Amino acid sequence: KYAENMYYFSELALTLNAPESGTAPTDSRRRPDQRLMENGRWDEANAEKQRLEEKQRLSRKRREAEAARATEDGTPYDPYKPLWFERKKDPVTQELAHVYKGGYWESKEKQDWSLCPDIF
Repeated sequence: KYAENMYYFSELALTLNAPESGTAPTDSRRRPDQRLMENGRWDEANAEKQRLEEKQRLSRKRREAEAARATEDGTPYDPYKPLWFERKKDPVTQELAHVYKGGYWESKEKQDWSLCPDIF
């Protein structure tokens, strides 16, 4: 209702980010900075976004350090891999693409999100 008054977004655009129960804890609709922004709490949203970005940078640095240590030690290192997608070459375009490999809907049905990292 009154979608035209909400930043000139269509009704569809406004509903794309609507919270949905039972989604993975990594679902982008659960981003705390996004929720704060949508509620007009701009300063808090900006601070939260900075916190999330720093958390992401630290996580990346930790993975890079683990990979470097493994290389130095000569031990196997399993790099980060997305939970529900894998990179494959598209048979038509020959481009690398992320292709759904399964598991999300099963996890959602069971409400078992134990494999999800803490990204927020």
